[in-house]
Amino acid sequence: MSWIFSLSAECGSDESNVHQFAGYFEGISYLLSNGHQCKCCTDIFQDIEENWWCRISFNHLSEVGIDSPESAYLMTELGILLYQSLQLATTFRYALVGVEVDEFRTYSELMEELSSLSIPGLVLAKSFEQELGSLSGFRAFSANYIWQPYAGEVYNPLMMSPTLKNKLDELLAVG
Repeated sequence: MSWIFSLSAECGSDESNVHQFAGYFEGISYLLSNGHQCKCCTDIFQDIEENWWCRISFNHLSEVGIDSPESAYLMTELGILLYQSLQLATTFRYALVGVEVDEFRTYSELMEELSSLSIPGLVLAKSFEQELGSLSGFRAFSANYIWQPYAGEVYNPLMMSPTLKNKLDELLAVG
């Protein structure tokens, strides 16, 4: 199973919006501190509510998620670069950067949960705030968007190491 690091943005029901969004990212490359060049690849799809999504992912980047402190650092660096580019993008309703963020919430799910939702890095169009009132934990992101500031990517050795997980399970079985 792949664990893909990406930017996923929901662009609403108008297909032209998602193509404009994808066009903005298509071909952009980022140079990371380790010298690795990451070129944006775009993928467009619809969710079960028939809203359009764009996924921005990268060739030659880990497909197993965050498997070391170094990969957490590099994906955080890339995440910051993606958010900097996202500040200038338009035509999306909400977006998130991370591992496995495709269709992280449909529009109706997001609307139901938004008042109590805490997802660091979640970027929303200001229209959400106009519709629902002030949203706790959100602050200005750009002229037309608000967000819950990005917290970076985290390496969790218990998720990546079966040996450590087994040792923890043994410890928990004692109690």
